[in-house]
Amino acid sequence: MHSRFVVDTNVLIAASSADPIHPKDIDATPEDPALRMRVWSWLKAFRESDDRLVLDLQGGIFGEYRNKLGFNDFGIQVVMHKWSTCAVDDVVVEYDQGGHGVLPDSLSPVVLDLEDRKMVAACLEAIRLYEACRIAFAGDTDWHDWETALAEHGVNLVPIIEDWSRQRHAQKKDR
Repeated sequence: MHSRFVVDTNVLIAASSADPIHPKDIDATPEDPALRMRVWSWLKAFRESDDRLVLDLQGGIFGEYRNKLGFNDFGIQVVMHKWSTCAVDDVVVEYDQGGHGVLPDSLSPVVLDLEDRKMVAACLEAIRLYEACRIAFAGDTDWHDWETALAEHGVNLVPIIEDWSRQRHAQKKDR
């Protein structure tokens, strides 16, 4: 059985900034080149695997990718590779009038980053259709805030640089 992933945009950005062949001079989190390389290595392994990428049929997730990266950037090339190898599952995501993914009432007050709601909605729909999907993220520590509530809905997270993201999240909470 293949794994399915919604890949948060920060993964594509960090990996593109660390690409050893065509690095992108871009503002990416984390700043540490070694951590960025770990994200690049994960995305490279994902590209080469049979794992599937989940996108929304309406194009909101890919649109966010394209707003942050260009066609030749490594992250976009991974998406293009998944499309060209028929390893993308498109799911229908309902959007509100503001253009944000609609979530169940129990998650709406939890997922405060409106841009991430489409990622969660796509994952929930993939779980409904295929029984499993995970969200991979790197530099955005907000996902840790929502981890418990998401797990209650069957959404599991894959923090690619977990040691860094948990430490960064704890520091943010201490402020």
